[in-house]
Amino acid sequence: MRTALNLRLMMTTDAVGGVWTYATSLAAALVEMGADVSLVTMGPSPRPDQRTMVHGRVHLVETDLALEWQDPDAADMARARAALDRLERRLRPDIVHLNSFREATFEWNAPVLVAAHSCVNSWARACNDNAWLSESRWRRYSELVAAGLSRAGGWVCASSAYRDMVEEIYHPDHRGAVIWNGLAPATARPRQKQDFILAAGRMWDKAKNLPVLAHAAKDVNWPVLVAGQNADLERREGIELLGELPRAELHGLMRRAAIFTSPALYEPFGLSVLEAAAAGCALVLSDIPSFRELWDGAALFVSPEDAAGLSAALNCLIRNEAHRSRLQDAALARSRHYSLTGMVDGYVRLYGELTRTATRRHLETGACA
Repeated sequence: MRTALNLRLMMTTDAVGGVWTYATSLAAALVEMGADVSLVTMGPSPRPDQRTMVHGRVHLVETDLALEWQDPDAADMARARAALDRLERRLRPDIVHLNSFREATFEWNAPVLVAAHSCVNSWARACNDNAWLSESRWRRYSELVAAGLSRAGGWVCASSAYRDMVEEIYHPDHRGAVIWNGLAPATARPRQKQDFILAAGRMWDKAKNLPVLAHAAKDVNWPVLVAGQNADLERREGIELLGELPRAELHGLMRRAAIFTSPALYEPFGLSVLEAAAAGCALVLSDIPSFRELWDGAALFVSPEDAAGLSAALNCLIRNEAHRSRLQDAALARSRHYSLTGMVDGYVRLYGELTRTATRRHLETGACA
């Protein structure tokens, strides 16, 4: 039985993508253990369906502070520093958990943990789209990301592949930890799977590589549905664009879909893949390091540039029900490795290490004073 968690935590988050799911899930689990958690939003306000994901005992604090990738020249940084300083003085957290980088350069009283979910430089490298990073504003962004990683008491990634990439790009002063993202485990594969393929992602995001899926879908024998923002309406042919869906509706589709595919060029973890696996989908994924690390042996892999290979892999599973069923079971079994309990336990251990290190430094400083 777990002991009560006597901890005050201040956690920043955004509502743009999977970080919101991660942050609200972690916050809810921590308050159930007895922690006092304040969730501080940055960037666009959460949608009504996203607000329902906030546990009743989590304190939601909304700000209009800019996200660092939306403010690469740091024009909003002074305002953010002042606003977050006021919040820390009011909330008096034991740990500050940042789901961003540059805010770790601020003068915090509590130990600081940076959770690295994604960054512009790694996105640009994976998408082979980095000429613009030489602009002064993006150099400033990169300097602040590197400084935040080195200034934080600790930093963490959700996969070893992404941790290695962060270290290669930014050369932080200390090594990051790896804590897989996690979900509450599914107990069984849904029985009523239907003959369609599901994908999820923003059409305008090069990293999601959905144009390759649109090209492959022309030769696929089942309907291919894509959930997510779909401003790129010119690429409708071959796929059915569903737009941005409420979380419950997307999960319902995952429970019905026989196959889930992600041809991503870049995915530091891929929470939607984990959700689809937990819903019993067979997985067809791009052959990138993070997906290999997490799903090797429980998915089919295809080069992200190979539209013909993607359509062939999808049609193979469509034709071979037994193989499809084995992969559905394998994905579900692997999804249980990435549990909410494991994620929470990893963060609680890391919070404890940061707190003990900060206390030891405080005592050493006091002894020398």
